[in-house]
Amino acid sequence: MFVPIANEPRDYAWGSDRLLADYLGRTPSGGPEAELWLGAHPGCPSTVTTGAHAGLDLGAAIDAEDGRPPAMLLKVLAAAEPLSLQAHPDAARAREGFEREDAAGIPRDAPHRNYRDPFPKPELIVAVTPFEALSGFRPAEQAAEVLDALAAVDARVVPAAERVRAGAALEWLLGGDAAVAPAVAGAVAAAAALADRLPVEADTVARLHAAHPGDPGILVGLLLNRVSLKPGEALSLPAGNLHAYLEGLGIELMGASDNVLRGGLTPKHVDVPELLAVVDATPLIEPRLPAQELDGALAYRPAAPFELRRVEGVHAVGAGRALLLAVSPATIDVDGERHVLSAAEAAWIDTAAPFTVDSAEAWLALERDTP
Repeated sequence: MFVPIANEPRDYAWGSDRLLADYLGRTPSGGPEAELWLGAHPGCPSTVTTGAHAGLDLGAAIDAEDGRPPAMLLKVLAAAEPLSLQAHPDAARAREGFEREDAAGIPRDAPHRNYRDPFPKPELIVAVTPFEALSGFRPAEQAAEVLDALAAVDARVVPAAERVRAGAALEWLLGGDAAVAPAVAGAVAAAAALADRLPVEADTVARLHAAHPGDPGILVGLLLNRVSLKPGEALSLPAGNLHAYLEGLGIELMGASDNVLRGGLTPKHVDVPELLAVVDATPLIEPRLPAQELDGALAYRPAAPFELRRVEGVHAVGAGRALLLAVSPATIDVDGERHVLSAAEAAWIDTAAPFTVDSAEAWLALERDTP
């Protein structure tokens, strides 16, 4: 099965007005373009562009062929401003939370609902441009050292530093204590004063404060690793990883789920107890995921039921199910037929036979067994 698909970018406020359009050679919409979704997720399913099922969404077209929809979602993500702090549940927590909220009669589209489906949402992102992110907790002693330096300039930060040393900083910052707002204000003032000494932390605080002034997530950001990805570098974001993208263009691959537990930097619902139950606060020493070289491709293989490959030539693939985005024109030989995609076109592939992709630049998302 080879199904050409297309979609329109989502216009979330944090999106860039140029990055996505420039990368794919599209005409800018004139507004923010945050994410281009490729897959069958009901939140924004791709549309079949040609063939017997032209005009149907991908899920309906696959149903018509008695197939199984993708268990993954491929995105082009273009951030001009920080996204919300968030984490995602593992499979067991997603299933339990979904059933619990269903039993409580919470509508699945309710703004305060946490679990909209019973599936986990592991994520992977590969930088296309320089890409800034927060990912996973840094060692507590590093966070305490930064907060102590800020507290030496502005004493309002002292309670935050004390909470880090006590191991309860995240719960305190999100719990509504009266001392949190002054601590955030103090951190903003002190970080600006220490920009020469703490340039990375000062930049994190300045970015978050500009987008979400006074938000406790500004201080949460100092508990996390600040990661600057070069083009081609990647982050793996497993269940429980607290993270936020700050700026840049990337290719994102994730489980086909909409389960997001937010922790700030957003006007959307924040369920602090549920977030704390999901978050993994174990220090993450190295957030980056290295690529593996293959013939004609680079492969990014997280501990998840999918992998992402950047095709850079002729690349042979074993039998499988895949989402393909052609950044440059691509020729695909599958099931004894040859298909051609122009630049910025995409397809869903489901075959029991090996297939070949030939492109100067294409992104191939493949389902695979979990390691």
